[in-house]
Amino acid sequence: MYRPILRPRRGEMAALHHLDPATARRVTPIVEVTPAERLPPLVRQLPPRTGAIAVDLGAVPDPPSPLVSPPLDLAEELAELGVAMLPVLRAYDSRRRLVEHGLAARMHLMRAVLRLQPHVDAHNAAAATVTTARMLATAGLEAERVDLVIDLAETACAAHADRFEERARHVLRWARSTPWRSVTVAAGAMPPNLDGLPTDRPVTVGRLDAQVLARLSEPGVGYGDYGVTSPVRRNGVSHRQLPTLRYTADHDWWIYRWARRGGRSDDRCHDLCRTLVDSPHWPSAGARFSWGDAEIARRARSARGGGSSASWIAWSTSHHIAHVLRTLTPT
Repeated sequence: MYRPILRPRRGEMAALHHLDPATARRVTPIVEVTPAERLPPLVRQLPPRTGAIAVDLGAVPDPPSPLVSPPLDLAEELAELGVAMLPVLRAYDSRRRLVEHGLAARMHLMRAVLRLQPHVDAHNAAAATVTTARMLATAGLEAERVDLVIDLAETACAAHADRFEERARHVLRWARSTPWRSVTVAAGAMPPNLDGLPTDRPVTVGRLDAQVLARLSEPGVGYGDYGVTSPVRRNGVSHRQLPTLRYTADHDWWIYRWARRGGRSDDRCHDLCRTLVDSPHWPSAGARFSWGDAEIARRARSARGGGSSASWIAWSTSHHIAHVLRTLTPT
């Protein structure tokens, strides 16, 4: 099972909407909701083909009124759209929020996700045991119904990655003492800002997260990451909206940022996509590799319809999901 940690934006939701049935069965996204981002309208427009989505409301504060419950209200809204919600439990959730998560879990699948960041939430096994036991007891959930996600967050450099890898090994050893429904390790390495990268030629950014997770790989441990975005959320920060693709390969992302031509965005996107399709890292399956690759190939053939920043994230995320699942498939 692959658990990408995504934002509730049009690009990411479009990628989930276009998953084929076989791929959708292997993906359970964790969607991080903020007070400014409304998930139900996007689900209504672009319903994900995954059977359930995990929803992390950690950035949404408890409302002053006890009559308002973000987890329960969102679970009901998503249920009306035919989407089952798995609430995500966080160590810093209030007692009220944990109780609401437990009630939301019992509304549908009687399942939840517990997202533990070992570098923040628990610095040793004893602390992890106390913290998770408190969360489960308050939510009224059994570990057998909860998917544990060990979130290493940002792996910004090799030294950073090595330090978190060692901590993750300790957490994995601790996790075996509890009968979790599943255990997943997640990390992310995409920089929060690409504006400083060169334009008009592809450059690489190392997938340090994938390298760490490959070294941690063992039977029964799932894979998670932050898709093609950064674990560092820069809400409200604007960037130059150049045509940009974040194209996943085995060890790197190929970043295409195109300012060439100086004219219409459609022309620049056409030139970008044509360069990517002609590159050595374009997959042998070509447009058949994913929905996103088909969209890239279509723009390489014609300058009409260059898309938007949401489109570029959608195509990049679609290719990324397909690439990760191809990597995880036993040969």
